[in-house]
Amino acid sequence: MTETQNILVTGATGTVGLQVVTELLARGHRVRALTRDAAKADFPADVEVVEGDLTYPDSLIPALEGVTGLHLITFGGAYFAPLETGPRILELARAAGVRRVTVLHGGGPSRLEDAVRADDGVDWTVLMPVEFMANALEWSDGIVNRGEVKEPFVSRLSAMVHEGDIGAVAAVALTEEGHGSQEYVITGPELLTVGDKVAALAAARGQEIALIELTEEQAVEQWRAAGRPEDVIGFLLEAYGNTPEIGRTVVDTVEKVTGRPARTFAQWSAEHAEAFKG
Repeated sequence: MTETQNILVTGATGTVGLQVVTELLARGHRVRALTRDAAKADFPADVEVVEGDLTYPDSLIPALEGVTGLHLITFGGAYFAPLETGPRILELARAAGVRRVTVLHGGGPSRLEDAVRADDGVDWTVLMPVEFMANALEWSDGIVNRGEVKEPFVSRLSAMVHEGDIGAVAAVALTEEGHGSQEYVITGPELLTVGDKVAALAAARGQEIALIELTEEQAVEQWRAAGRPEDVIGFLLEAYGNTPEIGRTVVDTVEKVTGRPARTFAQWSAEHAEAFKG
């Protein structure tokens, strides 16, 4: 049985961070959740909520006391700006006796991830998930109010991953031996088109959903109307229109690391069916 350990989770209110917290608790570990405003935090009673800000590393000193593992994100501050404080955060973590670090890859180079990879004083693991299944929640308004999904490139393939499986891989890497200096690409167990996803959501909610394919021009217009920045729109056009191989290739990381199969989108849809019911 794994020894009970004390883990600090940053980004703990985020899509993945919440799952890291949940998985660590389920495995019997003590969890500290870092937040900038503890009064607004909503975690289970077993979670120790601590205040701190990754953009001001020294604010983490009390939170790091007695911690054996640290889960990091690569952004902080306003508008998800990339963190520039990685080297200092790692210095403080080593000084506090942290033995293992996971970092959630942010989709591109970052100073924090570079600092983690260069650190030989801790066992680090970089988590590189592909598309989150939770991204489907962006369709909830159209499904609930109009019974439709409007998307471009509907035949694109995705090996999308359940966010709970990302949390599970992180929890193992933070508490067990054998995951140091590893880069883990994390996917679901199957390749899905947009139509496959819509069909799974329709089955889960018990009502049909119309899939309407947009042209690139229509998609850009829709994204602009929703307030998406131009750089995000450019990223989406490239990611959806020319999905990189890593995003459309199934790998068995979840099963290798956790000992159980990755969860399907049908499972995710069943878990979140209420969000899509009209």
